[in-house]
Amino acid sequence: MSKIAVVMGSTSDLPVMQDAIDVLKELGLEVEVDIVSAHRTPEKLFDFSKNAHTRGIQVIIAGAGGAAHLPGMVASMSPLPVIGVPVKSSNSIDGWDSVLSILQMPGGVPVATVALNGAKNAGILAAQIIGASNAAVLNRIIAYKEGLKTKVIEGAKSLNQ
Repeated sequence: MSKIAVVMGSTSDLPVMQDAIDVLKELGLEVEVDIVSAHRTPEKLFDFSKNAHTRGIQVIIAGAGGAAHLPGMVASMSPLPVIGVPVKSSNSIDGWDSVLSILQMPGGVPVATVALNGAKNAGILAAQIIGASNAAVLNRIIAYKEGLKTKVIEGAKSLNQ
């Protein structure tokens, strides 16, 4: 079974990060969810980042607001692909601080970054990473995207009725 970790800096990020959890479950992937604060629980951050791959995690989605150090710190210690979700939080400057903190990583420490509050796309991207080497997941992604196409076509038809 393919397993993806979804971590966030605090419970206040969960309403945004729930979109990633939901789409991953919809696509039949196992999801591990946890709170890992880069600033308040650095020991937990180190342990999670260094050991996620030993527990069968294949991709990490990390959401954070404000200074948003979580995705980059995870990526600095983990050999796994990390997808960062900038979260517009109560202490955020319109979310741009979070976007730039996750997006502007130094060479050698990549973090794939999705749009502000774009956790659903993070989940889909994580599934696509898994699907590159897992035919069953790839087929579920293909079916999911066909479903998106069908919704658009049906929406267009309803406009003309």
